[in-house]
Amino acid sequence: MVKRKVCIAVIGHGECSPELQETAASIGRCIAHHDAVLVCGGLGGVMEAAARGAKEAGGTTIGIIPGLRKADANPYIDHVIATGLGDARNLLVVRSADVVIALPGKYGTLSEISFALMAGIPVISVSSWAISDDIIQVADPIKAAQLAIEIASKKL
Repeated sequence: MVKRKVCIAVIGHGECSPELQETAASIGRCIAHHDAVLVCGGLGGVMEAAARGAKEAGGTTIGIIPGLRKADANPYIDHVIATGLGDARNLLVVRSADVVIALPGKYGTLSEISFALMAGIPVISVSSWAISDDIIQVADPIKAAQLAIEIASKKL
């Protein structure tokens, strides 16, 4: 039997501040340090920063992009899945993950959180939408990533 790696989705806004970029990158690095795979929407902002952090730590990244041009993915994505589905690809991002870490974002992030909750996929929020008691609120991004790994590892 093949042991598969844990997949952690990092979601958030496509444009973000330098502080939020560093938060996302630190989460990405922690995911990679635990030999997990980072899944994201593959574009800019939080997605790019998290993927950059994972790559800096030697990790593997998957970007599930809304369009058909693989060249649109950020440069830190190892495996680009070009869906041509627009915002509907948000469902694929969360369904590919064992756990979702949500950073601040707009309605796309909210939709991903909703899809995850409906599918029973744990959501850990770092200063993101707090729409349900089912969302685990964690202030420290490293602790959020470590908790995601711990939860996902129990699911395997």
